[in-house]
Amino acid sequence: MPITTCVFDAYGTLFDVAAAARQAAAEPEFPHLQDSWVELANHWRLKQLQYTWLRAITDAHCDFWQVTQDGLDWALEAAGLAGDPKLRQRLLDLYWELQAYAEVPAMLAALKKAGMNTAILSNGSPKMLDGAVQSAGIGAVLDDVLSVESVGIFKPDHRVYDLVGQRFDCARDEVLFVSSNGWDAAGASGYGFTTAWVNRAGEPVDRLPWTPAHILPNLITIPDLAKR
Repeated sequence: MPITTCVFDAYGTLFDVAAAARQAAAEPEFPHLQDSWVELANHWRLKQLQYTWLRAITDAHCDFWQVTQDGLDWALEAAGLAGDPKLRQRLLDLYWELQAYAEVPAMLAALKKAGMNTAILSNGSPKMLDGAVQSAGIGAVLDDVLSVESVGIFKPDHRVYDLVGQRFDCARDEVLFVSSNGWDAAGASGYGFTTAWVNRAGEPVDRLPWTPAHILPNLITIPDLAKR
């Protein structure tokens, strides 16, 4: 069936999750971050994801803001910066102001012009996602923002992907699901979505039972894929 609905992961896919550490490193209050912000950002993101997986498989759900704080605390300690509460607070504040990647507004506008449903499907809590959408100014080109909080478990649990069909009354093969996380794209492929993995870093494909249908360096060609 033709694609009718394009659904996007949020953090790392539409929104640049490294932006918080990069911005803080550029501010004069935190000169000690200039040489370590990339490592800090990478550790923060990795722990954030790892904690979602562990909480999902141990039935210990909490909202994504708690996971985000826990991941940052681990990353700050690993970088020898755990004793800087001002830096911690600044990084957390900046996470609510993440900007979209440069191609996102035009890409989403093109999908809407083509008559597609557009939505976010994210581990993020509703308040976090609302803040990011408003900060990036993309609310007008999204039909909905779906959060795992409505089912109480993180991706890639099938109950999260179920939210798309429930919201848009569409079949699985009508959905193009886009994520910057290889494991998320793989999980959505196994669920039955057509998937695109936005592999900005050129990483290897995850060794999982399923693989994404498309691997892209950015989001620019998503409207073309959706029309196929």
